[in-house]
Amino acid sequence: MAEKEITWTKVSSVCGMLAPMIAFAFILLAIAFYSQFSWTDNALSDLGIVPGATAVFFNSGLLISGVLIILFGLGLPILFDNRLLGKISASVFIIDALALIAIGVFPESAKPMHYYASVAFFVLLPISMLSITATFLLVARRRMALFTLLVAMVAVAVWVAQFSVRFVPGVAIPETISALSGSVWSVVLGFKMLKRASTSGR
Repeated sequence: MAEKEITWTKVSSVCGMLAPMIAFAFILLAIAFYSQFSWTDNALSDLGIVPGATAVFFNSGLLISGVLIILFGLGLPILFDNRLLGKISASVFIIDALALIAIGVFPESAKPMHYYASVAFFVLLPISMLSITATFLLVARRRMALFTLLVAMVAVAVWVAQFSVRFVPGVAIPETISALSGSVWSVVLGFKMLKRASTSGR
């Protein structure tokens, strides 16, 4: 990797690790300020319309983490040796991050934009993971391909279960499971990218 690529990979990898931590930290802070929140009966987005600190923490957390995910996504093509499929996969991933930002910009009270943004985020997440799986296979990184495929399967399976048997009245739990699977992937890949960039710089 060239010096500029090494630097940018380090920056984007740190963004990939920080994004989910900030997102969930802000969500938990929002919940802490809203004792009526129910994991089984509410949607996470319900927090975005509660007046005061709850809405501020929830919506700003999505905005900040969304921007960090975009920066993370911009560094992915380097990891994929700048292959065309890698660039396409990174683009889908970045569009998913834009949908996350849109959820924060358009809370539940902003209909129908909020609904479209939420659906886009949870649909594009597994789609981007499947595309990235194919890219990992293309560059012969089979372990990461398998890991990414598992993340996509979890992100899909939780919604299939919710819509088929409706295991909880609200959607906060499936939303969290889906987002958490993507978050674990982001942290793991971010760490691997940082390690690779650090080794290349020696």
